Amino acid sequence: MSEAMNPNREETAGNSREKTIIRTSIVGIIANVFLAAFKAVVGLMSNSIAIVLDAVNNISDAGSSLITIIGTKLAGKEPDKKHPFGYGRIEYLSAMIISVIVLYAGITSFVESVKQIIHPETPDYSTVSLIIVAVAVVVKILLGRYVKGVGVKVNSDSLINSGEDATLDSIISASTLVAAGIFLIFHISLEAWLGAIISLIIIKSGIEMLRETISKILGERNDTELAQGIRETVMSFPDVQGAYDLVLNNYGPDTWNGSIHIEVPDTYSADRLDQLIREITMKVLAEHHVILTAVGVYSVNTKDENVIEAYRKVRDIVLAHEHVKQIHGFYLTEDQKTMRFDVVVSFDAADRKAVCREVTENVQKEFPDYRLQVTMDTDFAEE
Repeated sequence: MSEAMNPNREETAGNSREKTIIRTSIVGIIANVFLAAFKAVVGLMSNSIAIVLDAVNNISDAGSSLITIIGTKLAGKEPDKKHPFGYGRIEYLSAMIISVIVLYAGITSFVESVKQIIHPETPDYSTVSLIIVAVAVVVKILLGRYVKGVGVKVNSDSLINSGEDATLDSIISASTLVAAGIFLIFHISLEAWLGAIISLIIIKSGIEMLRETISKILGERNDTELAQGIRETVMSFPDVQGAYDLVLNNYGPDTWNGSIHIEVPDTYSADRLDQLIREITMKVLAEHHVILTAVGVYSVNTKDENVIEAYRKVRDIVLAHEHVKQIHGFYLTEDQKTMRFDVVVSFDAADRKAVCREVTENVQKEFPDYRLQVTMDTDFAEE
């Protein structure tokens, strides 16, 4: 279903995104290799552990960009029998590897800084070396903003992490300049101490990057804006009286499959319902680039005023509870004395199942002659 519904423009957009990520990563590799070479020479000549570590960090940044390229190429592979939903999540794995590299770089530089504190060496700065480091600061700031900006634009966690790492590098280089200035003016070497502090900042940043990426791999709640847009699109069809239970599954950046339930009048025939579902599926794909693999149906009583009045009473009872966000899928069969509906309970409730039981009991008191079928639902886009 998904391949048949993917238009050519989807493939073109995907190719364009891949090229943009790769092009940006190549720029990062070239810039970092040149910076690493210059800093390594300057650091060895001036006997500066901070500058040498900064050069090593630039090499790790170049490696991160290379990982981004590899991850993007692998993520762009076509779906196959083994992975029918594609390889898009590889991008999250590459972002996780970059996070680990940042974390490792922070721990390594912290260890080296501590060694330097215990066994200090006197640095020997020159005007040329300081100018090179100053230029490196400017380059890293511009590179970080560029890479992160592109990452946000194309929704690439790998580029965003690389951009944030480049910004941290500019802070490291800037601190080296500060340490050099203090040494030249006051003859006090603070390089190692400053290096230790910055290393802790890098470690913190690496942990945050890693935590965010792992969270996406585990599966986060629906994107609120995207979910709202899909619901509005589905509700734009005249006979759809409600859109509920939207579940979105992420298979990589900008790659979504999902399912939803709709409420339609109980007078709908099978062929008319089939046509409606097809139209909804195509419109959601065209407007939101989300493939609805399933559209469930709730039938709405339209013929019996007594049933409609019963629904109003049930709705008032259910929504009176502070942790109930929604009721839907209501249907009552008078001859069988059954009543069914779904209740959406907020995650803020201390015990969601207890809330559902309480709601059910309250409705049962009002309708003692009916057998209730109550299902507790989840709002996957709840903020």
